Amino acid sequence: MQKIKSLMARQGLKSPQESMADLSPVENLRIPSKEELRELREQPIDPQAEQEIIDSIEEVYFSNDSFDMVQHELEKLPPELNLQELEEYRDKLKRQQAAVSKKVADLILEKQPAYVKELERVTALQTNLQLAAVICTNARRQLSVAKEGFTEASLGLLANQRRRQLLTGLLKSLRTIKTLVKLTPMEEDYPGAIQLCLECQKAASTFKHYSCISELNSKLQDTLEQIEEQLDVALSKTCKHFDVSHYTKVQLAYTLLGKTQTAMDQLHMHFTQAIHNTVFQVVLGYVELCAGNADTKFQKMQYKDLCTHITPDSYIPCLTDLCKALWEVMLSYHHTMQWHEEHDKQETTPTPEDAAAAESDELAVDRSYVKKKLEHGLTRIWQDVQLKVKAYILGTDMSNFKYDDFIVVLDVISRLMQVGEEFCGSKSEVLQESIKRQSVNYFKNYHRARLEELRMFLENETWELCPVKSNFNIAQLHEFKFMGQCRSPSVSPSRQAASLSSSAQEELSLFQQYQREGNPFEMHMEHKEEETEDVLASNGYESDELEKSVYQDYDSDSDVPEELKQDYVDEQTGDAPLKSVPRETMRTKKKSDYNLNKTNAPILTNTTLNVIRLVGKYMQMMNILKPIAFDVIHCVSQLFDYYLYAVYTFFGRNDMYESSGLGLISSRLRTTLNRIQESLIDMEAVGENAGVHGPAEDRKEKVPSPHLSQLVVLTNSGTLYGLAQRVVATESLVFLAEQFESLQSHLDAMMPAAKKPFLQQFYSQTVSTASELRKPIYWIVAAKAIDYEQMLLMMAGVKWDIREIMSQHNVYVDVLLKEFEQFNKRLGEVSRHVRIPLPVSNVLWEHCIRLANRTLVEGYANVKKCSNEGRALMQLDFQQFLMKLEKLTDLRPIPDKEFVETYIKAYYLTENDMEQFIKNHREYSMKQLANLVNVCLGSHINKKARQKLLAAIDDIDRPKR
Repeated sequence: MQKIKSLMARQGLKSPQESMADLSPVENLRIPSKEELRELREQPIDPQAEQEIIDSIEEVYFSNDSFDMVQHELEKLPPELNLQELEEYRDKLKRQQAAVSKKVADLILEKQPAYVKELERVTALQTNLQLAAVICTNARRQLSVAKEGFTEASLGLLANQRRRQLLTGLLKSLRTIKTLVKLTPMEEDYPGAIQLCLECQKAASTFKHYSCISELNSKLQDTLEQIEEQLDVALSKTCKHFDVSHYTKVQLAYTLLGKTQTAMDQLHMHFTQAIHNTVFQVVLGYVELCAGNADTKFQKMQYKDLCTHITPDSYIPCLTDLCKALWEVMLSYHHTMQWHEEHDKQETTPTPEDAAAAESDELAVDRSYVKKKLEHGLTRIWQDVQLKVKAYILGTDMSNFKYDDFIVVLDVISRLMQVGEEFCGSKSEVLQESIKRQSVNYFKNYHRARLEELRMFLENETWELCPVKSNFNIAQLHEFKFMGQCRSPSVSPSRQAASLSSSAQEELSLFQQYQREGNPFEMHMEHKEEETEDVLASNGYESDELEKSVYQDYDSDSDVPEELKQDYVDEQTGDAPLKSVPRETMRTKKKSDYNLNKTNAPILTNTTLNVIRLVGKYMQMMNILKPIAFDVIHCVSQLFDYYLYAVYTFFGRNDMYESSGLGLISSRLRTTLNRIQESLIDMEAVGENAGVHGPAEDRKEKVPSPHLSQLVVLTNSGTLYGLAQRVVATESLVFLAEQFESLQSHLDAMMPAAKKPFLQQFYSQTVSTASELRKPIYWIVAAKAIDYEQMLLMMAGVKWDIREIMSQHNVYVDVLLKEFEQFNKRLGEVSRHVRIPLPVSNVLWEHCIRLANRTLVEGYANVKKCSNEGRALMQLDFQQFLMKLEKLTDLRPIPDKEFVETYIKAYYLTENDMEQFIKNHREYSMKQLANLVNVCLGSHINKKARQKLLAAIDDIDRPKR
């Protein structure tokens, strides 16, 4: 069927459907006549044969392409034509054509009823189309009239007017942007510029189909990028000098751009760059200034290398300026955080509407990002600051710095670490480690030099009184000013109460104190301008001349009663009696309490003052730098140890008197002295084989033993064997120990917890033993001041085996009392030059009385024969001695009084009591006990009892006291 259709198409025939679908006029159609159709159908042919004929047609005849059948057949003709063959081939083609025509005719007849019906519909459709064409023509004519009369005349004008207004507004905005972009660097109204630029971009996008507007939109984008660049420059300026209004504009501008997070990333990069540029420029300025030339090689150096070219003279000013500059950067960052915190509070206060929920979530994400970024940036920025300052600290060897300069360095770094702690809660490990390295190196050299200097002081010290005011206190010294300034728990309540206003200010953080103006690193210059302390008294005394005369002539007017003299002093000088001593007791003081009007004046030497100042300097260093606190306190203890050892070596070392058996040096003091000698004193430095024995490192930490100055004479009896020098030396040591006691709580607060036992041991075993040196030192004076040997000789000439009771005491008692009176007079003479405190006079009198009493017992023990009356005479002599002695001294009770009385009364003991006495009283020597037994022989002890008692004495192991 398809082939038939194709062939029909080649022959110019159409199918019935195509004919019906054709909308061309009816007269153009060629419809086969009924006769033709009938003729075609009447031709008899076998349907199968007909189909075979159609199938035999070549495929090319059924092609839809333009096909020339005649040309095709002509080309198929052979070169030599045969008429018979041509006729046969022609008949074949005719048969094929006839078969096709018949097939077509059959198809047409088969579809003819439908064709006729469809043709009628086509005819009706043609009529309707003609009517529609007339209607459309009339409508178009009417529309044309409406277009000319209304649309073009009215609506066109309105559209042009609207477009004109939009373009006018755009032009105005563009002119504003042009003006604003030019003024932006001066006015810095970045939010306004960006807002207008964005609005113009939005308006321009409406007319982007115009080429001029499209180019304008591109220009606006370039302008926006330029504004962003200037905005980044403006953001970098906030790193050094934060301005609220400026920063608010910048942040608002970034918010309009939708780049809040990007702005925060850029800000941190700018802060890092600001730190680097700041420190480099500060150090470079000082290096070039000190170099004195315009050499550009320094500008090309790395910062770390540049720090090594700082000179010692410019080190502190450069460090101070460095810290000031870094403070400005950190303060700006602190202000930045404050701004964001306040801004977040303001934004979170109103409740967002439902319509703005999505925008609110986006803002919340931005705020969260900014907050985390700022918090993380704290540590990063402080780490950068530490590394820059560390490079500066380690770039110079500070071991040869002056102490005051080094303290300023420590103070500056300490203040910087305080800034770091308040900035981000950091313990500043980097700074601590670097300053610790410098401090240990510096302090080791410094302490060694100070010990050598102390030895020189001690060897040149004449132990003269250093005149200071009676109200002298170490807090008056410049070296201890820091104790009033630091917030240490060891500050006394009175000091805290006196500085409530300053402490209230100190409760504020540094960022609060210097938020608006000022700099925490400017305080050091103020401290240097403070006046130096005035602790020395004029000419050795207070300005009161009357007190001076009274002080000098205290013992010269011996005719004036003690009570009147004391009252006179009180009234004229205004000195109130000590609270710890009742007025009645003051009035009954004897001559043993020398110069009561100067009780408060401390006794110290120039060397003592030097040691106290050294301790203050050491504590300053310790207070500023906690990590080396133990090393410093250990060195402080060495200062005290060396002073104590020197005083003992100069005035207390005397084997003859130490072996008296009276326990002058306690085991604790002996242990302390041995420890000092082993750990601190270089005993080989003065020997013949100096430097041969002992490791060099151990000896490097030790100091040679000091030698007493040749100007100090301790053998003159007229000066009581250098009593004035001994008093000054010993009491200055006691005063030094008292100052150490007052500093214990402060030192304990600085000491690491693990090392506190060392400090406690130092105080319990060394500082507390200072007053114990009084016994061995003053014992030497007491042993030489009174001639005890003469008394023994006089007692040996007394006859004790008398038979009648005597009413008169022996002469040796008067001689001994005259010795004590002379001793008292000499004490008064010495007290005119040096105040003798009550504890000193008590120790001196105690030593003298104990020696006298023991001399009395020794004299009584030398008696060969003694009667009851003789023993009564001994008691009379001793009672006479006690009665006269009590008028010379107020020392109560009299030392060793029972020692003498018990020995005298032992003469009357029975055999059994005597044996018990020997066991219980080991304070007496074996000679004294044996003599007691021998003297009692014959009176109430027989020879057998004597042998028994002597045997008991021999059996007793008597340790020496």
